[in-house]
Amino acid sequence: MTYKILGISGSPVKKGNVETFLRQAIEGLPSKGIEHDIVNLSTLKIKDCIHCNFCLTRQTPGKYCSIRDDAQNVFEKAEAADIIVLASPVYFMRTSARMASMIDRLRVFTFGNLTAGRMKNKIGVSMAVSWLRQGGIETTHLSHLLAFLALEMIPACVHQGVSPLGASAFASREGSGTFDPQVKLGIEQDETGRLSARLTMKRALELAFLIQK
Repeated sequence: MTYKILGISGSPVKKGNVETFLRQAIEGLPSKGIEHDIVNLSTLKIKDCIHCNFCLTRQTPGKYCSIRDDAQNVFEKAEAADIIVLASPVYFMRTSARMASMIDRLRVFTFGNLTAGRMKNKIGVSMAVSWLRQGGIETTHLSHLLAFLALEMIPACVHQGVSPLGASAFASREGSGTFDPQVKLGIEQDETGRLSARLTMKRALELAFLIQK
């Protein structure tokens, strides 16, 4: 049995804390029986949903939305995945604007004349990286979890780690907010955060197994 995992990074920083956190969590899984793909929204053009309702009645194969940008490719990757990971930096106590735009565009899987319901029972994982200990990790997770629930997906959460809502890590040492110019990837110093990612991904695989079974 093979599981397909799609990781989506909502950070504007290439190879930064969020992308590294996401990549380590996915690539740290056993390679046997797992296929994965990581999408960096920083490299894509994803426009805001304009609520034109094209998706309600006019979808055709290969065209789920009226907007011409890179979203269709992400739609198809998400549709093929068993596990979808949304990873974002914390911006003003919430998920990033890039991730919010991508989430809004996923409405094609709620209302689409072809695609409605195609996210149902897929496993959703939330990942968040915060500069501060109390800087909005859980509200960022809630942005992702509410999207999973709206899409009738199943969130993967564990009690161990920084937050039971999702994989959580700090970009500053212990979430202190102290800036050290010598540290380029603060999550590398956060073993508890990286452990939370490994445990959450393990739980996601458990849920995917139960669903497929």
